[in-house]
Amino acid sequence: MLFNSFGFLFFYLPVVLGGYFLAGRLSHKLAIAWLALASLFFYGWWDVRFLPLLLGSILFNYAAARTMAWVPSAQRKRVLVAAIAADLGLLAWFKYADFLLQTMGLAPLQIVLPIGISFFTFTQIAFLVDSYRREVSECRLTHYALFVSYFPHLVAGPVLHHKEMMPQFADPANARPRAADLAIGLTTFAIGLGKKVLIADNLAPLANPVFAAGADPALIEAWVGVLAYTFQLYFDFSGYSDMAIGLSRMFRVQLPLNFDAPYKACDIAEFWRRWHMTLSRFLRDYLYIPLGGNRGGELMRYRNLMLTMLLGGHWHGAGWTFVAWGGLHGAYLVVHRLWQQQGRPLPRGAAHALTFAAVVVAWIFFRAPDFATAGDVLQGLVGGNGIALPHGLQAWASWLSGASFDGVRWIELEGAGLPALALAAVLAFGAPTTQEIVARRWRPSPGWSLACTALLVVAIFNINRPTDFLYFQF
Repeated sequence: MLFNSFGFLFFYLPVVLGGYFLAGRLSHKLAIAWLALASLFFYGWWDVRFLPLLLGSILFNYAAARTMAWVPSAQRKRVLVAAIAADLGLLAWFKYADFLLQTMGLAPLQIVLPIGISFFTFTQIAFLVDSYRREVSECRLTHYALFVSYFPHLVAGPVLHHKEMMPQFADPANARPRAADLAIGLTTFAIGLGKKVLIADNLAPLANPVFAAGADPALIEAWVGVLAYTFQLYFDFSGYSDMAIGLSRMFRVQLPLNFDAPYKACDIAEFWRRWHMTLSRFLRDYLYIPLGGNRGGELMRYRNLMLTMLLGGHWHGAGWTFVAWGGLHGAYLVVHRLWQQQGRPLPRGAAHALTFAAVVVAWIFFRAPDFATAGDVLQGLVGGNGIALPHGLQAWASWLSGASFDGVRWIELEGAGLPALALAAVLAFGAPTTQEIVARRWRPSPGWSLACTALLVVAIFNINRPTDFLYFQF
């Protein structure tokens, strides 16, 4: 079930929201149980065959955490290692088994990847590690099940931490409706839906042909396609994050911020503090620091940065292109650190442009299905595949003095794609974030109510066929 589908908007959300607050008037425990069951139903709607997998994972990890609470200290580490090994083994089977078989030249098993498996696996690994460290006090199975399966975050994040969520689930006041939370949540959701439906979905037709195998994109065509994907991913993921935060706020539960205008970053470290912030936090706290972090000198810091980003890249997908994407970002972080040590900062404009260009190049590997396609796109960016111009310039070709258009390809850039690309660039670089709008500019007023309603109506009328969020595949 998609947030941008009619079934979710007009059936699931009203029923679950109304049922939650109705149950909250009777019993807080009943409200939590209702929300947990509704979240499991949400997951099962995608493919009921994988619902037992999610339930089994929840019960297994809950049992492991509770076991670590009472076994002797000498045995806690064994329980932790065994539980994490089981979690990673399950993830590896579904996500990487076919990749390994193909790498070895064997026929893949065509294993279907359960949606959200990376997110609920990482969430539970963090919970296990904190249980081992005696940092977990929550022992109620219903609350833990809701923490893992909570539908606003389940399929594409953010990666939750129990310290942020458990106290909110335990507060009986959060099971009673509050007009301000409903209004803020609906406003945030509307902005996110608009980002997804009106911007991201309209950029896909510009990006997809450029990344098709054998496309041989020419100069302008390649740049349009690469920038279209750069902003498509931005507004698709930003839209999902806003919708998740808005939905949760309606239930009086605040999710952590996961997206903070990353294309405004002026260095690559700042980019990662703004992009998929909860994943960056997880990688830092549960991978980079345990590897040694910056302890042991600069060489160890560089090694740990590279390992963290390589594994972070591989987490995003079972393919060498994802490893290359992670490796590029690891190299970027190392170069950034080396430059910092020189004490010669770039002018802000140059630093911003360089950071954005580096991110755009890395996205090519993130999007391309293989290295051949990635190389083809990179070649197109520098004119290696020739030049292609939009059809709209054909009538003006003769007016461009001294220019020869023999053999130039004319490409189709009709429809809402180019206006959406221009709008995306303006918003990404110049507009305040959704959180800034809600925190600083939003007020409960007729004007804001009208604007929110108009945005929802326009977005809903543009939902021709609900499309998956790009991060669902991870």
